[in-house]
Amino acid sequence: MILGNLSGLSELRLLGFPEISHLHPLLFVVLFSLYILALMANTVIAVIINTDHTLHTPMYFFLTQLSCLDICYLSVIIPTILENLLVGTVSISKARCAMQMFSFLFFGVAECFLLAAMSLDRYFAICHPLHYTIIMSSRVCRSLVAGTYISGAAVGFVHTFITFSSPLCGSAIDHFFCEIQPLLDLLCGDTFPRELQVILVAVFAILTPFLLIIYSYIRIICTILHMASAESQQKAFSTCSSHLLVVTLFYGTAGSMYLRPKYSYWAPLDKFLSLSYSVVTPLLNPIIYGLRNKEVKGALKKKWRKRNLRW
Repeated sequence: MILGNLSGLSELRLLGFPEISHLHPLLFVVLFSLYILALMANTVIAVIINTDHTLHTPMYFFLTQLSCLDICYLSVIIPTILENLLVGTVSISKARCAMQMFSFLFFGVAECFLLAAMSLDRYFAICHPLHYTIIMSSRVCRSLVAGTYISGAAVGFVHTFITFSSPLCGSAIDHFFCEIQPLLDLLCGDTFPRELQVILVAVFAILTPFLLIIYSYIRIICTILHMASAESQQKAFSTCSSHLLVVTLFYGTAGSMYLRPKYSYWAPLDKFLSLSYSVVTPLLNPIIYGLRNKEVKGALKKKWRKRNLRW
């Protein structure tokens, strides 16, 4: 249905970073290195959790899903950026552009809702510890993850359909991938209804899970403050700190990008924001969870010792 609405211009051009063309070789090396590092870090986290039975809990199940989403998220965007840095302006078909936008939104929105599911997990673990294993059963966890993917697919389809259902009056996208905001600049006629639709969908995709996270942590903080010992309070806070840091990074950049009107779009700033949530955040997620989590660090050390013994 989406592809059926692609008419008029057959190709679009991704301009990339023309303003800093002299830095393209350096940027290519940096982004390629970060890409490989992020893939390796997320893969290690996923493998460690799946192979260590002591980590087969709801929290680490969600963390595995987060690592998988980050790998997919990176792989949708980074190859196009690297191609752009190598050859300059990249020509891309409208069908490929639509699929890239859909895939990026699918994985990005799924991550938004997955972070909300992770906050619910922390809420039940801290506020209802006696019923935690019953509430967060494997069936519930799988259902929550399925819901994140369904939400991602729905938002990706709606955004992509809205953007590509109208004819385009230009072919040059001032960005390094098929992002929504620069594509709105290419729409013919009055774009306000499209902008409004995009913002409304973004409100659902970003604010809804964010408000759920806020509610969960208000209840969590209230529960922690009523704990008897300082040691219990510190332990409870430590289980939430990594998740809060990831939420701040992801929602801070994504919200500043999508929850604003088109007239405030400024290409250099938005390219930087896009790099932040499409490259930096997926790279930092496994580092934050790996370095700040005793169980993950313990599992890594155990695997490393076993490997050395084999040698």
